[in-house]
Amino acid sequence: MKVEELVERVAPNALRVSVGDHLTLAFTGAPLLGEAELNFRKEGTLQFLSPQGLLAEETKRTVDHGVRQRLRLKGRGFYGLGQHPGTFNYADREVTLVQRNGEIALPVLVSDGGVGIVWDVYSLSRVKVGRPEGGFATVDFQAEDVDGFVYYVIYGPDPKRVVSTYWKLTGGVPLLPRWAFGYWQSKERYATQYELLEVVAEFRRRKIPIDVVVQDWMYWGKYGWNALKFDESTHPDPSLMTTEAHRMGVKVIVSVWSNFGVSTDVVKELRPHLVPGSLNYDPSSPEGRRAYWELVDQRILSRGFDGLWLDASEPEFFKPTGGDRGTYTFYTGLRDSVLKAGRGSRYVNAYPLLHTSGVYEGWKSKYSTRPVVLTRSAYLGQNRTGAIVWSGDIHHDWGVLKAQVQAGINFSFIYPYWTTDTGGFFSGDPADESYREIFLRWLAWSVFCPVMRVHGTSYPKEPWRFGKDEEIVKSLIELRYRFLPYIYTAAWEVTKGTPMMRPLAADFQDEEVLDVDDQYMFGPSLMVSPITFPGGRREVYIPRGKWYDFWTWEEVEGGKSVEVEVPLDRIPLHVRGGSVLPLGRPIEGADLEQDPLELRLYGEGSSSSELYEDEGDGLGYEKGEYQVVPITRSEGELRLSDAIGNLRREHTFRILVGGRVWTELRYVGREIRVEVQ
Repeated sequence: MKVEELVERVAPNALRVSVGDHLTLAFTGAPLLGEAELNFRKEGTLQFLSPQGLLAEETKRTVDHGVRQRLRLKGRGFYGLGQHPGTFNYADREVTLVQRNGEIALPVLVSDGGVGIVWDVYSLSRVKVGRPEGGFATVDFQAEDVDGFVYYVIYGPDPKRVVSTYWKLTGGVPLLPRWAFGYWQSKERYATQYELLEVVAEFRRRKIPIDVVVQDWMYWGKYGWNALKFDESTHPDPSLMTTEAHRMGVKVIVSVWSNFGVSTDVVKELRPHLVPGSLNYDPSSPEGRRAYWELVDQRILSRGFDGLWLDASEPEFFKPTGGDRGTYTFYTGLRDSVLKAGRGSRYVNAYPLLHTSGVYEGWKSKYSTRPVVLTRSAYLGQNRTGAIVWSGDIHHDWGVLKAQVQAGINFSFIYPYWTTDTGGFFSGDPADESYREIFLRWLAWSVFCPVMRVHGTSYPKEPWRFGKDEEIVKSLIELRYRFLPYIYTAAWEVTKGTPMMRPLAADFQDEEVLDVDDQYMFGPSLMVSPITFPGGRREVYIPRGKWYDFWTWEEVEGGKSVEVEVPLDRIPLHVRGGSVLPLGRPIEGADLEQDPLELRLYGEGSSSSELYEDEGDGLGYEKGEYQVVPITRSEGELRLSDAIGNLRREHTFRILVGGRVWTELRYVGREIRVEVQ
């Protein structure tokens, strides 16, 4: 076998290595690490030596179809691997990678030392990171069912560049429509189309911002589980429902599943594409993906819905026993099955990737709008579908909130679009004061998640359910909309490779931040520190450099911890010194005009940033139909350069310095310079 078939340079800083049986070769001069040496030995072991500090000690075949590998990586902090609540820095930790409700398998590990490993394996796997010693740690990886073995080595040295390269290797990340970054209202469930529309109307009557309302399951009623039909007794005219919601400026997302009731006509139509012995369709073949998409499109999406909630995409695996819905397990049923692509055990973790890919590809082939998919799991390469992942069905106590923050930071570093059931899926009672405190702290954190979404069961959680705290709920939703110019620009940066939500260790070479699991960077300039326990005080670590309290404009010197106290309508926010933060006025929907915009200047120094905008939806942005305003700060001067792109928007900008309006200017796409002090 030729060397180039085994070792391939796939990017300037990424190397692809394929390991099968009985290979012997030596490779010297790896471009990403300088002089490096790879030694494959016929007994099945591998050595990878590099002066940059990466050492693969061995890769071995195990019994049956498994592979075990040991690497030695430079780093003290290790992040990624999907979503594992309660775990943050994986140093001296072990996790099992398998899809379950609340846990997501994503075999990408990134160290603060700027090294990333991507294991291109779809079976159940385990990763164990040793205790770092001397700036290095061993990483043991074991895959249950593979014949060959492919992994990618990515050297940053910036951890963010590792993620950027991973996204580039796997197809990039599309931009969600602007409305998807607005406020989502959901519950389990709106029982009728009239109830759903009344909720939307109440938001509008109370002038509370909203962009998305969600129709959860069981709308199929008499037709059987996930029949892809609406029971006329509760939803007599779904097309009218979506039309009325659109008239009020709100999009509608609808839940569909990957399995079908025994008695439904759709299960009969999909029978050739079902996993044998189950009620789940098999997305591992192009024909299966196409058949599923066509049914969902014809029966559901064509009624005017704006997005699909692909629930339980791990999947929840249903067998045709015990009633129409059947009985279900998570990974075990799929693992023991046979798919069109091969053994279920080999592809058990890839189901959400294949499932969302089929819908994304079908949508792109038919519609000119940007696909919007919400789902509960993810795998390698799913980033190219732009699917939003939520964290699963969770409870509502303070410990769960803290674990969600940890999970969200880790997951969002590797996978860009993430959200949570704000307030917990298993909700508390909004009439209970202790629950209202948890909910408000959770909601304040959700303002600064990639997608802001409230969902739950047992109790409704619309803003007016919170009595005297309704105004706080409203003010936090309005805060999300004030930040939309900043958030949408950060989403544009995601398409260019920069994670929106990421651990502090991705930005700061500071040993103190390695285990800070409840603070994170959101976009280029903002550090967010959620409150995850009762009371209004917490300690915040300020990384080295100059920072500014967003609320008070007070300067804070970095390299130390400070204690902050914030009321329920706020969350600790700190802005990097030298930053320019673009904000808009509160609006009731993401597509409404936000002028005049604020450009908030924090401290002194030089910096460069951008303000991005486009039509808000559609695929024109892929062809240059957008406007980027380059913003540059130097000593005593702010410069807005000539606009980039084929779209032209004019704006009035209020320049704020130290909390006061310094000046106001009109931007028409041509360069403007203004002196500031």
